[in-house]
Amino acid sequence: MEKLNELTIKQAQDDLKKKEFSSVELTEACLKRIKERNKDINAFITVCEESALEEAKKADEMLGQGIGGPLTGIPFCAKDSISTKNVRSTAAAKILDNYIPPFNATVIEKIRKQGGVLLGKNNCDTFGHGASNENSMYGSVRNPHDLDKVSGGSSGGTAASVADNMCVYGIAEDTGGSIRQPASFCGIAGLRPSYGRNSRYGIMPMASSLDTVGPMAKTVEDTAIIMEQIAGQDSLDATTVSGAVPEYTKILNKSIKGLRVGVPKEYYEAPGMDGEVLEITKLKIKKLEELGCEIVDVSLPHTKYAIAVYYIVVPCEVSSNLGRLDGVRYGVRVETDNLFDLYARSRAQGFHEEVKRRILIGTYALSAGYYDAYYKKAQQVRTLIRQDFDKVFKDVDVLIAPASPFPAFTIGEKVADPMQMYLADVFTTPAGLAGIPGLSVPGGKTKSGLPVGIQIMGPMMGEGVLLNIGSNIC
Repeated sequence: MEKLNELTIKQAQDDLKKKEFSSVELTEACLKRIKERNKDINAFITVCEESALEEAKKADEMLGQGIGGPLTGIPFCAKDSISTKNVRSTAAAKILDNYIPPFNATVIEKIRKQGGVLLGKNNCDTFGHGASNENSMYGSVRNPHDLDKVSGGSSGGTAASVADNMCVYGIAEDTGGSIRQPASFCGIAGLRPSYGRNSRYGIMPMASSLDTVGPMAKTVEDTAIIMEQIAGQDSLDATTVSGAVPEYTKILNKSIKGLRVGVPKEYYEAPGMDGEVLEITKLKIKKLEELGCEIVDVSLPHTKYAIAVYYIVVPCEVSSNLGRLDGVRYGVRVETDNLFDLYARSRAQGFHEEVKRRILIGTYALSAGYYDAYYKKAQQVRTLIRQDFDKVFKDVDVLIAPASPFPAFTIGEKVADPMQMYLADVFTTPAGLAGIPGLSVPGGKTKSGLPVGIQIMGPMMGEGVLLNIGSNIC
């Protein structure tokens, strides 16, 4: 018999309605798993055992009265860069070690309001700066499939929690691949929604023009269930789009015969592509063909510039966004005799080295005399990348490619070479720059047992077709 903590949202929903078990029992099973495994995996920075059980009791009362929603009584976790009312939220940075938000992020508010049970906050790369979860100031997150491997970044703690059944699902954030890449490394489903589909209110910003919030789950069906609950316009976030949220769960497992699936050559000719990743991806392409899809070779010529553009645009926005963290208004303060030293020492001790690196790069690129040469030029090329996608989606419905050029790598393998680490997101950053949705689904495993994720990308607000295709090939 499947253990309670191993259930999907759909399975837990059905059994809670039948009173096969209670939300308290489901929550206790997840908390037990966290106690058993978190010491090895390091997926959680904060565990809310007492409040989670209280929330579960209230959820059981709601279920008993026949009220609530699809996520009532279901235990979940959230990336630590997402604000959670009365629960410490550090973004894996020591400068926020004592920060307890007085409000929920909108996506969290929607879940908790209907009786979702928050188990705790997940470890991540500090402020989302990383591709391996080795840049956390609370230690690296380890991959549940092989504890010597990374979990992926920056949402590696959330991915590992879901993959190891410490929770039923998780809410995370994706700027240039922070949901899709760790989902690939840990063998789960992860969706980066279109920019503006979900509210970013209450998300600690890294790069405001790229940041998105999305679900990480055990199945594509669960991903669709979560999206129905958290998506939509928010008066607190002017970037959210108007219009009704599609019923994603009703789109799943529909025929995909006749869909045109683009295979962008740049994603298959990248240097450093792992042979097993390529083989697994081609098998999924073959399956799509068997299901009646038309496979079309396409080109995204400006893809090769995506990493360079990303690592100009993001540091520039980081240098602006992190200016609010100075040791004065909130967070950890290093007491000194003068204001300048207070700023300098609080930030020196509270920021990870990668955060400092990006602030320096961004400040330099935005400085007088360099703005036009770097930031402005990067934004111009970003427009060309977006236009590549706009053009190709006139000819095809979706694109398919690996989520990462390689499976999870060994902890410490790339940490000494930032450029090699940056290339870990080479297949996910283009969609982030263009603002389009991307879904990573489990594609298979290498001979050594490491998961490989397949990335499906679509046009703006095209989450429905991605989820349908994902449900057909998983």
